[in-house]
Amino acid sequence: MSQLFSEETHRNLLSRIPHCTGREISEWIRTVDEGPSLFRFDEKVSWLRGEHNLAYGHAKAIVHEYDLRRAARKL
Repeated sequence: MSQLFSEETHRNLLSRIPHCTGREISEWIRTVDEGPSLFRFDEKVSWLRGEHNLAYGHAKAIVHEYDLRRAARKL
């Protein structure tokens, strides 16, 4: 798995994504959830970048948040 951002950097990126992309984080989480069944973190990041023309940092932050929320649901 790729090196993840610090928690502070992750939160800062998440707060800027709606302004930069015009879509809320919840919409991006749904996009990843409804997207292709990719298993690896880097595959999901690459898919978001290619399919939705996202910056690397934004795509990485979205996938990381998706993984965090998905893990929280399993508890």
